This record gives sequence, structure tokens and C-alpha cells, in this order.
Amino acid sequence: MLYAMLAYHVEGVITAMSPDEDAALMEGLHKVHGRLTDEGKLGPAARLGDTQAARTVRGGLVIDGPFAETKKALLGFYVLDCASMEDAVQAAMDLQKTNPSAVYELRPVRLYLPGVAFPVAEG
Repeated sequence: MLYAMLAYHVEGVITAMSPDEDAALMEGLHKVHGRLTDEGKLGPAARLGDTQAARTVRGGLVIDGPFAETKKALLGFYVLDCASMEDAVQAAMDLQKTNPSAVYELRPVRLYLPGVAFPVAEG
């Protein structure tokens, strides 16, 4: 079963990290990513750019945004292939041990279209 795991965080906390702090966070997350990949559970994943660079298309209009009603913003996502929701929850809990102030939302994927395999992008 495929699950989307949406990663929410207070954006200001992440953008205020020093390069060394950010590198340490990513190193910890990549350890969990590596294990999930070795287990055949981790599909595409992305760390999203700043919300100020985002645009929202609604009703044919393009607006700056998103303008979240909460302090936490969507900063990344994963696609997981897990046997059960409990298995996906465990993956989220493992990531949260490395990034304890993050919030992970898990939702079953009803349709997945892999499209073209893109090259790895960093930055």
C-alpha cells in the first residue's frame, strides 16, 4: 500500500538553522531515508523551498502563498510503500526522532502516477 507522508514544520525554525545545524539535521534524516530505502519502503521524497517562493492557483487566479492559517507549513513530502498504516506510522516516528518538532501526516494514496524519473536535485 502506498502512503503519502507530508512533513510540516515551523518554517522560521528551519530557515534560522546555521548551515552546520541544517547539515546535521539532514544527515540524521538521510540515515532513516537509507534504512527505508534498503527496506524497499521509500519512494520519491522532496524537501520544498520557502513558502514565500510559492504560488497558489485557485479559481483561475495565481496568488502569492500559501497563506497558512497555522504556524506550521508543508516543507516536504515522501511516498512510502508499506504493508500497513502501522508500518507507515513507524517510519514517521523514526523520522520524528531525528526531527522532533516536525509533524508528519500520513494518508493512503488512491492514485499514483510515477511519471518521468527526475535526476536528484539538491539545494
